[in-house]
Amino acid sequence: MSIFSILCLSFALLTDTHISTSNPRPMEDLQRSIADINQNPNIEFVVVTGDLTESGDRASIEAVKAALEQLNVPFYAASGNHETTWSESGVMDFSRVFGDSRFAFSHNGMYFIGFNSGPVIRMADGHVAPQDIAWLQHNLDSVSRAGDAPIFVFTHYPLRNGDVDNWYDVTDVLRQHNVQCIMGGHYHRNLLFDCDGIADVLNRSNLRDKDTINGYSIITITDSIRFHEKRIGLEAEHWLSLPFGQKEYGPSDASLRPDFSVNKEYKNVKRLWHKALKGGIYSTPVTDGSSLYIGDDVGVMYSLNLKDGTTNWTFDTGMRIVGSPAVSDGVVVFGSANYNIYGLDSKTGKELWHIATNQAVMGATTIHDGVAYIGGGDGRMFAIDIHTGEVQWAFRELKNYVLTRPLVYNDKLYFGTWDTYFYALNLADGSLVWKWNNGRSNPKLSPASVWPVAANGKIFITAPDRYFTCLDAETGEQIWRTNEYKVRETVGLSEDGKTIYSKCMWDTIVALDATTNDVQVRWVSNAEFGYEHNPAMPLEKDGTLWVSTKNGLLLGMDALTGKVLWRHKIGNSILNTSLPLSSKECIFTSSEGTITYIRVK
Repeated sequence: MSIFSILCLSFALLTDTHISTSNPRPMEDLQRSIADINQNPNIEFVVVTGDLTESGDRASIEAVKAALEQLNVPFYAASGNHETTWSESGVMDFSRVFGDSRFAFSHNGMYFIGFNSGPVIRMADGHVAPQDIAWLQHNLDSVSRAGDAPIFVFTHYPLRNGDVDNWYDVTDVLRQHNVQCIMGGHYHRNLLFDCDGIADVLNRSNLRDKDTINGYSIITITDSIRFHEKRIGLEAEHWLSLPFGQKEYGPSDASLRPDFSVNKEYKNVKRLWHKALKGGIYSTPVTDGSSLYIGDDVGVMYSLNLKDGTTNWTFDTGMRIVGSPAVSDGVVVFGSANYNIYGLDSKTGKELWHIATNQAVMGATTIHDGVAYIGGGDGRMFAIDIHTGEVQWAFRELKNYVLTRPLVYNDKLYFGTWDTYFYALNLADGSLVWKWNNGRSNPKLSPASVWPVAANGKIFITAPDRYFTCLDAETGEQIWRTNEYKVRETVGLSEDGKTIYSKCMWDTIVALDATTNDVQVRWVSNAEFGYEHNPAMPLEKDGTLWVSTKNGLLLGMDALTGKVLWRHKIGNSILNTSLPLSSKECIFTSSEGTITYIRVK
């Protein structure tokens, strides 16, 4: 008898539990759902599809895990964007607590597989990392070689345009196999989407929200796939049925795919070389003139030949590298989510020293006069002799983790953190000179991702609160502050120190006068890149402003006028802050795991 004609199973789906140490209501809702599931003898297991916590912190992850362990049946969990966008552990604590951030298992002759589809340490669209796509392909190929087992896929975001930037890379894999449907959450309500021909079912949040009672989902598989909403204390309500049977998918709708025709329009932009690494990339490469240095999402630091991209050496830390490295005088310095800061010989990749910290190190590195400055996740900003690895000083008063590249200006070090503050430290001893707050108590509005710039005695920053802020470098006094242009987490400085730049959230780049003590606009340009929240800094080099976007588009602009000179699209995902080499040459990396060297003729 075919598996498609017999009673198979019932399981529960929990999603968007949003557990928080500061709000007891989500835990109360989860406990009620767990008790309700435990009273149902027909439920064979539970799947949890992301946003288990509100902020991805270790305490909340441990709390939700402890609660789920009260279930009488097995449970399987994958992370969501609230675990991956904000995380002092570099998104590693979810795997440490749950054993992994993805799952795959067989049950009753069927196969169930779930993985992360949220952005990593960036405000961005959903994204499935290249290493997760490779894992998915490997697992599903193994299942298909063993037979035609029905496959059920679990993500947090729906795999469609506007939700996951590289959805097509994932559905191209899924469509090769007997995938029955995709299931997830994120929207906090019951919805059915068509994702490249595959049914994608979003399910209600576990939260009560504006209702008086909370609930979850029950999926029953017989001769069809039946979805029920189960509100606590009430009978389960059927709201959707999907056919259950052998799946064969026809041609994909090419019109939904990203449009790369802009590359034909600007044929003067040429790729000198293009290289794909094993993991995604969330940082900016650095160069010593002959080699590039870049870390990836699986924890490997690479040295690449600048001329052709060939690999000189690799150094594996075992956990993701988020912060951009720095190189000086033969030493490469960077941090890893494995809690360590490393100094490597730039020629050989040999470890010269490492410093163990108490949490993931995600801050970018700045080297000045033989000292590396880098912030970690354990509340410290370090100053380290690059040759000996000796800690010169460590500022210990941070209340959250560091992500930014710190700025050395005159005799001070400037940086923001996710604790709502922007800091100025004495460069010599790390003592606090001043700290500034934007008036908000919400850490998610901190000036933490922006790389600050300084000129003419002033510091310039932006933040998720959509304000452009100018501070006195000596005193921290606010000189001006404006939200007229809805900037967000990006700032750049012209090489002559006279102009500051920032990306706005819709299409626009704004250039302001950096020499005056009030807001004076030099130009505003509609660059037509759409909605934008990617914290990639716009950088000027020899008169060209290099702008990276969240959707794989790189722009070259005239830094004096704001005129768009050319565009080039490399993918459909995050481009990080670029590395301009001149007005005509630039290297840029992407969350798709690519590094590309372009030249403009």
